[in-house]
Amino acid sequence: MRNITALFISTLAVGAFAMFAGAESQTRVDPTVVVPSSRAEMQLSFSPVVKQAAPAVVNVFAQSEAAGIENMIGPELMFERFFGSRFSRPEPRPEQSLGSGVIVSSDGLVVTNAHVIQESETIRIVLSDRREFNAEALLIDQDSDIAVLRLQGVKEPLPALRFGDSDGIEVGDLVLAIGNPFGVGQTVTSGIISARARTGSGGRTFIQTDAAINPGNSGGALVDMQGRLIGVNSAILTRSGGSNGVGFAIPAGLVVQAVAQAKRGATKLSRPWLGVEGEAIDVEIAESIGLRRPQGVMLTRVAPQSPFALAGLSRGSVILSLDGEAIDDMSELQFRVAALGVDAIAEVEALVRGKRQVMQVALIAAPENPPRNVMDITGPHDLSGLVVANLNPALREEIAEDVGAQALAALPEEGVLVLGLSSRARRSGLRPADVVLSYNGLIIERVMDLVSAVRESPRAQVIEVRRRGGDYQILFGG
Repeated sequence: MRNITALFISTLAVGAFAMFAGAESQTRVDPTVVVPSSRAEMQLSFSPVVKQAAPAVVNVFAQSEAAGIENMIGPELMFERFFGSRFSRPEPRPEQSLGSGVIVSSDGLVVTNAHVIQESETIRIVLSDRREFNAEALLIDQDSDIAVLRLQGVKEPLPALRFGDSDGIEVGDLVLAIGNPFGVGQTVTSGIISARARTGSGGRTFIQTDAAINPGNSGGALVDMQGRLIGVNSAILTRSGGSNGVGFAIPAGLVVQAVAQAKRGATKLSRPWLGVEGEAIDVEIAESIGLRRPQGVMLTRVAPQSPFALAGLSRGSVILSLDGEAIDDMSELQFRVAALGVDAIAEVEALVRGKRQVMQVALIAAPENPPRNVMDITGPHDLSGLVVANLNPALREEIAEDVGAQALAALPEEGVLVLGLSSRARRSGLRPADVVLSYNGLIIERVMDLVSAVRESPRAQVIEVRRRGGDYQILFGG
């Protein structure tokens, strides 16, 4: 029976090799990619890659104190509400999260997920050889779910992974996921690249893999067959809590940028400013603008100060690729730009007024123009306690997550933005994220316009605001 099985496997292998060899004359084949052509090659092991990569993958223990009403359920919460904290509030108790991390520098730089260490008071790193180190967080970026840590007390070089090219991977490439799932200890799983640029929650761009990723793998390594780090494992798509073969990793290109910025002292990942919004090209739009197939992103808004505007793009232009990588949605454009970093030069291929053009785009940080001039307007008037600021590109970037994509798109490029309300201003009918357009008939363009208006006319009669794309009037009696 074993001989029959061996013969069957060998026949399949030889047949597959013959088909591969016959197709080589018609299809360009990457000479560095080797397909198993015999039973012996099918029995090759991943162990050399694991021995190279595994020592650099660590366990991350993050501990924080948790107590209070937000952590109570059932009877505890009931007593807290009716009888006060002296009866039911529990003593502070430690909470510990468990994840994985990757050493990327021999002097003790570690990358992991932001959600693994968020709000932690102490971080403990345990290496595969059981050495332990305390760690401090250098950079935590919730938007990308990346954290960069520095190990304390490192006295000798540590095993570290070198970065691979996450743009150079192909769907079907073999990969290994290394981490500490469920706290059972370091575990290696194998799989392939399932998709290169998959958009996940929050507009993040991920590498998708079917290598098993489970709780505790977060922050671990996704490595290629040369043992290079091509991604940091971040999330799974599951209904049961276990792996269903749909795992996601943050591409190494973005992790490289985070590590570089952490070394320069940044505490959060600084991204170049897009200053544009757009929508993916569908079949109908492609036909209407002369594209043979749906590709690219059509710009629906271009801020005047945007680097894309300065390069010659405008509303209706279509971005086709950036640095040779196809762009098919806004999330991919955001990722590609973020991976390049501020002050980089991006080569953009675009369709501008029906003609293909290649242009150089100088990427910049969101400008503070005009200066935001945050002010708490106080005094004997109806808007006392109103906190406002001049809306500018940098402020738009900061409030993006709070107000949501739809509300952000509805905001004007400039204006006076409501940041908060207290005292008498709470009764004004204004809301955070409102943009004040006029006060008692006076046009408001800057914070000082509003300050002058309320001083001259303390009693508000009518305030015009822009709220979620619509213009409204707030009327005051008396």
